[in-house]
Amino acid sequence: MFDCSILAPIHHFLLTETPDEWIREAQRPENLPILLRDHLLCELKAAQSAAFLMRRYAVDEQGRRQLTEWLSPYEDFAYKKTGSLASLRATSHISKQLTPRPDCSYSQNMIDKMVLLIKEELHHFYQVLEIMEQRGIPYQSVPASRYAKALTQCITTHEPDALVDKLIIGAFIEARSCERFARLAPYLEEDLQRFYISLLRSEARHYQDYLALAEQIAGRDISARIAFFAAAEAELITRPDADFKFHSGRPS
Repeated sequence: MFDCSILAPIHHFLLTETPDEWIREAQRPENLPILLRDHLLCELKAAQSAAFLMRRYAVDEQGRRQLTEWLSPYEDFAYKKTGSLASLRATSHISKQLTPRPDCSYSQNMIDKMVLLIKEELHHFYQVLEIMEQRGIPYQSVPASRYAKALTQCITTHEPDALVDKLIIGAFIEARSCERFARLAPYLEEDLQRFYISLLRSEARHYQDYLALAEQIAGRDISARIAFFAAAEAELITRPDADFKFHSGRPS
């Protein structure tokens, strides 16, 4: 169904697979709307997180404005409920020609990786919205799950370790998304199955890009920090969770 070699590094990186109980819950037809709505917002949040990192660490003031303008139509749709598929289709895209901060040795590498990530995540946002419209599922905002918030509460307060932690967390979120897409795909209808399989390669690369940036910026062995977040992430995925979302834990 898909190239299993894509998932081998993911399974090595994550400490646990998605629980079977979550898969059974995701298969229930009545849960498809919440799954798609939450997935839609997860794609936007992934793009926002990458843009935040560039604004905070890698680009000049003009670049910050460009990033804000790029994401605004998607944020307006999600939070203000303005715009449509057609208006998002017409959205102009930014290039990698953002000016890196001259005082930052890793800024160009971050720009190269994060701009590509944002492009892909916003395209996935559009694809999920398209699927929702085809299935007659209206967009509704849903509150975020505990997953990302719980991980970010563990971020170190001083730099550059805070940035390294943010990048490691980004790697785990992308890796879990990839693993969950692959676990869920066989149980979905054919069109959704094809869609989720199509996401695997980009999600796997996103996890690797985040990890490579973390290692570059740290300039030292970060295996202990990766292990810390791996344990925290696995605990969130396996702990009973009453709130069913795309990154929620074991259904209680």
